Amino acid sequence: MRFKFVYALFFFAILVANCSKSEDAYEEFVFESVDNPDDDSGENDDTDGNFADIDFSNWKVTLPVDENNNGGPDEYQPSSLINGRYRTNNAIQPYMYDDVEDASIEFYTFPNISTTNSSYSRTELRELINPSDSKENWSLLEGGTIEGRLKVVDISEDNESSRQYHRTIVMQIHGILSIEDMSAHGFSSNNGPPLIKMTWIDGELWVYKKSLIDEFTTGDALLDTSSDTWFDEKINMGYVGFEAFDFKITASDARLELQLNDDEPVVYQDVSLEKWPFENYFKAGNYLSSTSESAFSKVKYYELNVTH
Repeated sequence: MRFKFVYALFFFAILVANCSKSEDAYEEFVFESVDNPDDDSGENDDTDGNFADIDFSNWKVTLPVDENNNGGPDEYQPSSLINGRYRTNNAIQPYMYDDVEDASIEFYTFPNISTTNSSYSRTELRELINPSDSKENWSLLEGGTIEGRLKVVDISEDNESSRQYHRTIVMQIHGILSIEDMSAHGFSSNNGPPLIKMTWIDGELWVYKKSLIDEFTTGDALLDTSSDTWFDEKINMGYVGFEAFDFKITASDARLELQLNDDEPVVYQDVSLEKWPFENYFKAGNYLSSTSESAFSKVKYYELNVTH
């Protein structure tokens, strides 16, 4: 079994409302959903057809458009996704739709709308352990597991760098400030950094894991989200190309285990995880890391399951 133990170094900067942009962090409390949670129209049981194995009861979806013109990407809550309701929602269908030929659901993204702390667009599911309150999330001590079967279907060529294709993030553990820390410090943003980003780069699956620059940092200094405090450690998990693959992340107290297919897992146990001050939520889908006008990406999920 291959284990990767990562120990990082760390420096302090206190979290402020004008924190620097990160690739996929945003202020969750700012934007409201455009759907009506009491609308039962379009109900269609997921069991009636050849559909992906995904229970949307604890997921909301973020789209790469701002049709309601509120300054952020449109989001649809679990009530608009469960029982096949997304299939009859004309706003969702261009970006998240079924492929009954192989029992998958496809996420399509292109550069259009971005978020407050990000330059990029996404069609991405965000875990809600409480479907009615995104402020409730989980700690590493509480832990959780996400596992899915997925593949990158298509992605635009990158003519502006040394890469052949643009990049996309397909699975994450994202950090978020707890309600207690928001209240105690009077923060205006609940923004937290992504702890894990699984990124498809030219067919290779890379893990980006947040680690401390200064391992001696403690207290409120840990709440800074900038690159002055946290950096991304990168590991290449292996080649997946445009084929389907299985991926699993198991989070527990000061420990992360990541497994691609039947390969030996990569395991992190380090000071950064011991001191990780944020709560967390899982994300899955298609987060295109390009602002090029011609960029696009399509990612399929066949299975997606989360346990706590």
